[in-house]
Amino acid sequence: MLTWNSRRMPEQEPLSILHLIFGAGPVVLAVMGILFSASVISWIVIFQRAIYQNKASRDFAEFERQFWSGIDLTQLYRQGNNKAADGTAEGIESIFRSGFKEFTRLRQQAGVDADAVMEGAQRAMRVAAAKEQEKLEAGLPFLASVASVSPYIGLFGTVWGILNSFRGLATQGQATIATVAPGISEALVATAIGLFAAIPAVLAYNRFAAKAETISSNYATFAEELSSILHRQAHAR
Repeated sequence: MLTWNSRRMPEQEPLSILHLIFGAGPVVLAVMGILFSASVISWIVIFQRAIYQNKASRDFAEFERQFWSGIDLTQLYRQGNNKAADGTAEGIESIFRSGFKEFTRLRQQAGVDADAVMEGAQRAMRVAAAKEQEKLEAGLPFLASVASVSPYIGLFGTVWGILNSFRGLATQGQATIATVAPGISEALVATAIGLFAAIPAVLAYNRFAAKAETISSNYATFAEELSSILHRQAHAR
């Protein structure tokens, strides 16, 4: 059992976090390594998603401003030919080009009525919008997994470390709190690292998921507006 020594024990220097980490057992150390790797990868995903979604928002605002400036749609389509050739046409511009290209192709074919032309253009825009939504949500499942699993992985490391600490007491006839404190501290570091990995991941997931939904909604609204314009052109005499 744990007892307090009545004699004054010599003061010891507090253990640093690095000492606790590298002094942990192999299982706890492996858990810490997994959590640290997950945290690093999640931060990489966070920065990538922030850059991509911010760019998508700026590109949407710029393209929409140009679209409603009164420019001819054919001219607007031709302006993006260089980006399309380089494979850099993304976001709202990709949706516009997919719908307008299919609309123009079907309209030039003989024997295709206006409803078939519109159906083909709308289908092309839906496919393009689905691809762009996948790009907006890329990496989010990984963040969700890190956010939900990391605390449990850290808890596993903590439980394992505490079990080893108490198993070590069986080999000692009498032990003080100072004997098991380092082992318990090492185990608790695993939980701390698990929370360190999970908290940024869950915050980032919520933010990026909401922003991806907003941008996707803007894409859908633009596709409907473009469909209305193309519908009038398809049914014009």
